[in-house]
Amino acid sequence: MTSEADLISGCLLNDRIAQRQLYDRYKKAMYTLAYRITGDFDDANDVLQDAFMEVFKHLNQFRGESTLGAWVKQIVVRKSTKKKRLVIWQNVDEYMGEGIDWGESEINTAHLETAVLSLPDGFRTIFVLAEVEGYTHREIAVMLNISEGTSKSQLFHAKRKLRAMLSAN
Repeated sequence: MTSEADLISGCLLNDRIAQRQLYDRYKKAMYTLAYRITGDFDDANDVLQDAFMEVFKHLNQFRGESTLGAWVKQIVVRKSTKKKRLVIWQNVDEYMGEGIDWGESEINTAHLETAVLSLPDGFRTIFVLAEVEGYTHREIAVMLNISEGTSKSQLFHAKRKLRAMLSAN
């Protein structure tokens, strides 16, 4: 397997094989992320294409302060949220810091994925970024240009809505 540094060097030299290897290395994870944020197959494909065009165009600006995958992920998140013209509900209710009781029952993965995709765009995006991708509320706030409190509130309400959807079945 080609190292990350070799892939970057090859891509910077416009080596099509290196570009293909870089794309192949990250395409599945990045498509999945784009789909989870956009909730639409066609939009996710558009995001993936736009993101990799930006990756190859601006790869010379990658400073190596993170892994290449983390850098690509940031681009995909930014493109995904712009694609959906994300509406974040401000001041839904004040976040109380309470956890969500998911209950004792087993949660079917496919059912959970369907429920997550049916969340309103803002709730879904925050849920995916925080709970699936592991971003902190501070990181989410910077990415989406919102406050940390808004991120926390959106996550709280996303979890509450998911709990209600999962309990209904």
